[in-house]
Parts: sequence; C-alpha cells; structure tokens
Amino acid sequence: MTAQRACGLSDLEQDTALRVEIDGVPMAVVLDGNGEVHAIGDTCTHGEISLSEGFVEGDTLECWAHGSAFSLLTGKPQNLPAFEPVPVYIVEIDGDDVLIDPTVTKEV
Repeated sequence: MTAQRACGLSDLEQDTALRVEIDGVPMAVVLDGNGEVHAIGDTCTHGEISLSEGFVEGDTLECWAHGSAFSLLTGKPQNLPAFEPVPVYIVEIDGDDVLIDPTVTKEV
C-alpha cells in the first residue's frame, strides 16, 4: 500500500491532536511545537480511549482518561497505567497534504 492523504497540514493546530482514520486504522496526528508532524495509534493501550482527545505536552500525547503519556517519537508510554506502546506511523508532507501509510510503522 502507499501513503494516503490523512488531512491537510492547514487542518492541524499546533500542540493539538487530530483524529484521522485511514482504511479503518485510527490515528492521532499532531503538529508539535517544533513544526514536526507525528502520527501515532489513536487508541490508548490501557483503556481503549481515543488519544486524540488528550493533551499534547512537548513530545508526548497524554490520555485524558487515565493520564498515560505516549511518546510521539516512539509510541512508548512514559508512565503508568499503560505499559504497551502504540504504533508510530511514517508521515510524509506533500504541499498541504499529510500522507500516511497505515500499513507501515516506524521501527523504534
């Protein structure tokens, strides 16, 4: 599969997660404070909660329900109660398009 349009770069608000779904795969897309775009799995591994409803702080996305923060770079939880990582997807930018292949995750 090839990368598909997830959203427009102009759709992203800095330090705010946007929930997108490509081929049934939910993702949280984040434009961080440094202008980098990240995409991680949108489902908290602790409680099946949408991470995109959480809070971006630095290079983490925190689950609003239980407080586990996941690294936008590695997908690894930074604190309990979650202990399993979420997938991290490769993001490509083409003009205003944010492209993601839901079948390819970063090796971290």
